[in-house]
Amino acid sequence: MDPLPHDTPPKAQAGTPTAAVWRWFGATGVFVSALVHLVLWFQGYRDIDVIGPMFLLNAGGGVVLTVAIIVWRHWLPLLGGIGFGVLTLTAYLLSATVGFFGVLSPFEFAGTPEVIAAMADVTAAVGSGAALWRERRTS
Repeated sequence: MDPLPHDTPPKAQAGTPTAAVWRWFGATGVFVSALVHLVLWFQGYRDIDVIGPMFLLNAGGGVVLTVAIIVWRHWLPLLGGIGFGVLTLTAYLLSATVGFFGVLSPFEFAGTPEVIAAMADVTAAVGSGAALWRERRTS
């Protein structure tokens, strides 16, 4: 007798325990970055044109993406985690160097939220990338 029901798609069993750990690692990075952006939005970033709505979109999208990475065992949310981390970190680096939508916040003024978000963005990209690599390697 077949141990797996025939209606279970093959991708539902894909991945390894190591890939699952990397998935959680990436999801945690996305969630922490989203949380920092929401906190900063409440602390006054909501009043900045363009940046305010982007921070709120980052927070909401990050929460949805976190759930997707954990629940949906597919490569798309992992690709989203990589993009989320890389693009969010890039936006911060632009705002700290040349300016981003009129906001210039040099590194010397970076505080705890900026450092936490930058570390979380790296975690999101690396964790999601490692999970994607592990899962694609085993399938």
